[in-house]
Amino acid sequence: MFVDGCYWHGSPDHGRVPATNVPYWSAKLARNVTRDRRNDLALAQEGWTGVRAWEHEAIDVVVSRVGRALRDRDAAVLTDRG
Repeated sequence: MFVDGCYWHGSPDHGRVPATNVPYWSAKLARNVTRDRRNDLALAQEGWTGVRAWEHEAIDVVVSRVGRALRDRDAAVLTDRG
């Protein structure tokens, strides 16, 4: 479970690039997003189920997403054993 900050992880709703030193911050924030995707892929390849949430998301929405991920994972495990 990852809770991503809107600023540092590039939320499409609330993320923004600062008005000063734009080249530096644009590159830095883009690297953060790239690293997040790379880490998601690496974890999935190792069999982990990752769930990401934005800091601004309502807790009930996040809990529902976690529940769905767990149900999907459990269904896949049962299918593989089948």
